[in-house]
Amino acid sequence: MEAGGQGRKSTYVTTSVTMASLVRKPTSKYWFACFRDAHDKQHRKSTRETDRKRAAKIAEEFERVAQRKGNAKRVRETFAGLYRQMYGEALPHTTASAFVHGWLTQKRPETSRTTMQSYEKTVRAFLAFLDGRADADLSEVTKADLVKFRNVLSERLAAKTVNRYVKTLRMLFKAARRDGVIFDDPSEFVERAKERSRDVRRPFTLEALRAVMGVADDEWRSMLRFGLFTGQRLYDVAALRWEQINLAREEIRLTAKKTGKGLTLPLAGPLLRHVRALAAAADPETPVHPRAFASVQRNEGSVSTLSNQFGDLLARAGLRAGVSHDANKRGRGARRTVSDLSFHSLRHSAVSLLKTAGIAESVVMELVGHDSVEVSRHYTHTGRDALKAAAEALPEL
Repeated sequence: MEAGGQGRKSTYVTTSVTMASLVRKPTSKYWFACFRDAHDKQHRKSTRETDRKRAAKIAEEFERVAQRKGNAKRVRETFAGLYRQMYGEALPHTTASAFVHGWLTQKRPETSRTTMQSYEKTVRAFLAFLDGRADADLSEVTKADLVKFRNVLSERLAAKTVNRYVKTLRMLFKAARRDGVIFDDPSEFVERAKERSRDVRRPFTLEALRAVMGVADDEWRSMLRFGLFTGQRLYDVAALRWEQINLAREEIRLTAKKTGKGLTLPLAGPLLRHVRALAAAADPETPVHPRAFASVQRNEGSVSTLSNQFGDLLARAGLRAGVSHDANKRGRGARRTVSDLSFHSLRHSAVSLLKTAGIAESVVMELVGHDSVEVSRHYTHTGRDALKAAAEALPEL
C-alpha cells in the first residue's frame, strides 16, 4: 500500500495475520497492529516490536481483547504467558497500592514539598476510593473507575481542585504505562471537571471596612491596612518581615508568592504613619505580624486558618452569616462555602478606589502587582512618583 504526496512517497509494508494485520511505517522501527473491535471499528496500535513474528502474536491478542473475548483477568494471563514465551521472563506487574507508593518514592527527590503533599493527598484519596481493590493488579483499574472517582470528588470539591487530582493520576498512569506495568492508560481520555461558576468577589465599601476594623484586634487592624494600602494578598501580608520595609525611602519590597513578581511599593501616608507607630523589632527578620506569620509557617504556606479567622471578623461585623469551620461535619475535604467578601476583596477595593480617583490603569496594575507577569509587561513603565501619587489617593480608614 502506498501513500504519496507532492515531492515525496511513503511506503507502508503490510502483512496479514489471520484477521488482524501488521503495518510498518517508514518513520517507525515498530510494527503496528491493525484490528477490529466487537463493533467492527478498525484500530491501529503499535506493538512496540521490531520482530514480525512477535508483533503478529501481539496483534492477535489485541484483536482478541478488542472483541471482548475473555475478562480482564483472562486477558492479563494471556499477555503474561505471551510475554514469558517471547522474552523468557515474567510480565512486569504490581498492585495499585504498591505502584502508587513506589511512584511517590521516585517523585520525592525531584519534587517540591508543597507539590509532594498534593501528590500524597491525591493518592491517599484514590486508594481509599479503590478500597480492597487497591491490593489488586494495577491493570484492573479502568477508565470507568477514574471517571467515578472524579465524579465522587466533584460532589464535595471545587472543579479546580478535582482537576488537580485528575492531573496527578494522569501522571501516575502515564508512568505505569512507560514502565510496562499496564498496556493502556485508563486516564488518557478522562475529561476534566467543568467549573460550574467562578468565585465572585466584591470590594469593601469604606463603611464596611471601618466596621471590620471596629471588631478586629491590633494585628488584624494592621493587616487590614497593609491589605488595602498595598493591594497585596493575604499570604504576602502575613509573611512580611521588617527587613522588607524601608522607612527612609518610604517603601516596601516584596516578591508576590502567586506570580513571583518582585514589587517595590510606596508607603501611602496612612500606612506610613501606621508603620512608624508600630514598635519595629531590632532583628530585621522579625515578622511584622507575628501571629499571622506563625500560622503560615505552621500550616506550611497555607492561609486557610487566617482566612477562617477573617471570615469570623466579617461575621462579627455583620457582613456575612457565621460559618462553622467543621464544614457541616462533612470533613475538611468538603466544598467550601463561597462568600463574596474575603481578605482578597481588599485588593479589589484598592483597585476600585484608585480607579475612582482617576489613577491610570497602568499605574494601578503596577501598584497592586498584576496577576500575570506577561500582562504587566504590556503596560508602560510606571515611575516611582506616579506610584506614590496613586498610593496617596487611597483614603484614610
